[in-house]
Amino acid sequence: MRKLSGQIGVIALGIALMPAMSMPAVAQDAPQATGHKTQHGPDSVSDLAEGLMDSVVNISITQNAKAEGDDGVPSPTLPKDAPFQDLFEDYFKNRNNEGSNTARKVSSLGSGFVVDPTGYIVTNNHVIEGASEIVVNFANGSKLTAKLVGTDTKTDIALLKVEPKTPLKAVPWGDSRLMRIGDWVMAIGNPFGLGGSVSVGIVSARNRNLNAGPYDNFLQTDAAINRGNSGGPLFNMLGEVIGVNTAIYSPSGGGSVGIGFAVPTELASHVVAQLKEFGEVRRGWLGVRIQPVTEDMIAGLKLATPRGALVSGVVKGGPVESGPILSGDVVLRFDGTEIVEMRDLPRVVAESPIDKPLDVVVIRNGQQMTLKVTLARQVEDEKKSDAEKLAEQLDNNGLAKPQGLDPVAPDDKEPADKPVTAAETMGLTLSPLTAENRKEFSIPESVEGVLILDVPTNTAAHEKGIRKGDVIVEVAQSFMESPEDVADKIQELRKDDRRNAYLMVANQKGELRLVAVPIE
Repeated sequence: MRKLSGQIGVIALGIALMPAMSMPAVAQDAPQATGHKTQHGPDSVSDLAEGLMDSVVNISITQNAKAEGDDGVPSPTLPKDAPFQDLFEDYFKNRNNEGSNTARKVSSLGSGFVVDPTGYIVTNNHVIEGASEIVVNFANGSKLTAKLVGTDTKTDIALLKVEPKTPLKAVPWGDSRLMRIGDWVMAIGNPFGLGGSVSVGIVSARNRNLNAGPYDNFLQTDAAINRGNSGGPLFNMLGEVIGVNTAIYSPSGGGSVGIGFAVPTELASHVVAQLKEFGEVRRGWLGVRIQPVTEDMIAGLKLATPRGALVSGVVKGGPVESGPILSGDVVLRFDGTEIVEMRDLPRVVAESPIDKPLDVVVIRNGQQMTLKVTLARQVEDEKKSDAEKLAEQLDNNGLAKPQGLDPVAPDDKEPADKPVTAAETMGLTLSPLTAENRKEFSIPESVEGVLILDVPTNTAAHEKGIRKGDVIVEVAQSFMESPEDVADKIQELRKDDRRNAYLMVANQKGELRLVAVPIE
C-alpha cells in the first residue's frame, strides 16, 4: 500500500490482504445547485453497469519479497520426542527454506479497464509496481498474463498489454473537463478482492491537489471506493471513463468515508496515448521558475486579483533563455488554457505539443501581451545543473562548505562579514558582489546583483524569508548593480507612496523568487 505525501490519511487503493469490511453506506442525493434545472438521481444503473462489467478487470500481481524473519536464524533445538516436534520442524524448514535465503511470493490486488480491443489495459502504477508477474482476471473467469507497456509515476498511470484470442470489449474515454460538481458518477472495481463491485455517487469536487505529484488535478467523488479499487474506472452516466480511481481519504487508514480521488481523463488519456505510442511520456518544457501570485503582490503587478503564475526566473539553456518570456512576467493563459493558479502552468505545459509555436498571454509592467513560445522536450534525468552541484556542497545546516580555501587567521584578514561598501536599506546591510564574497557565500557566477550581508530578525525582510547571503537582483523590475541603486530605488518607491518593494532575490543555489517587502 502506497501513501500519498502531504495528506494525512490519504491512501492508495491497492491491497495486499483482505481485511474484514463493513458494507458501504447508500449514497445520498446531492443538493440542487441554484439556477440549475432540477435533476434526479438515476432510478437504476443496472443497464449501464451490465454493459460495462466485461471491460473492467481485476489485476493480481506477484512480487518476489524476502520473507519476514528470513535472517538465517537456525531452528531451535527441541528435546527428543517433544510434543508437536514434527510441526515445529516443518514450520522452521518452510520459514527458512531449508536454511536458504530464497525469496517468497507476495500477491496484491487492484483494478483496471480495457481501452483497446487488441488488449491494452489501464491501471495505476502503484498497483503493478515491482511486480514479477501480472495476471489480468476478466469478468467471465478467464485469465491472461500481461506485460507492462509503460508507466508514469508522476500521474500514477500504467499501461498493460495482454494477447487475447478474440477482441476484448473496450470502454471509451469521456471528457472530464465537462464534469460538474454534483454530476452523477459510477465506479466499478475490485474492492477488498471482491471483483465486479459497482458503486454510485457524485463528483464532490474538482482540481484537488493532494501533493502526490507535480500534476495533481484530481476529481473527488463520494462513490464508495476502497482498497483494491486502484486503477479502476470512474464512469459518467453515458458509460464513458472520466477518471482513474487512485486514492481515498481515510483518517483511520481503513475503508471509504465517502472521499475518493480519481485521475481525470484530461490527464490520463494523454498519458495512456503516449505510453502506447512511445512506451514513455514525453512532456513539454518551458524552462522557467515560477511562484504563486499572492495578495500582497497584486498592486505592484497591476492585477485586480491574485491569479496566474509569476515567472521568478528563466533557466539557462532553456527554450526561453533569450525570450520572449522574462522574469517578472505573470502567465495568465497558455496555449488557450486559463492559468488560474501557479500549479496549473506545469500541467498545461507538460501536456502541450513540442517544437510548435504556442500562444502565451502574460502581464508585463501592467500591460497584457501575447507571446509566441516553442517548448522543448522535458528530460527526466538531465545532467546536474550548477545549482544542484552547489546544493551537494551544503552541509546539514545549509551552510556552504569552503572549497579549496585555506583557513586564514583573524589577524591576516578582515572579518568576512564586514562590507566593502554598505547601505542600510529596510534594515538590510548590503554590499556589491565581489570575487571574494562570491567564494565566501558560494554564489554562482550566473547570479548578478547586490549581496545581502545582514538581515536583522526584527525586520519585515526577515519575516519574508530573506537571509544573509541572498542576492537582490531586481527592485520593482529594475536591475540592481550597487547598494546605492537599491537605496535610491527604495526612496523612489516611498515618494510614489508604494506600500511594498518587490524584490527579485536569488539564493545561494541561484534560485530566483519575487518577494514583496513592506517599506518601513
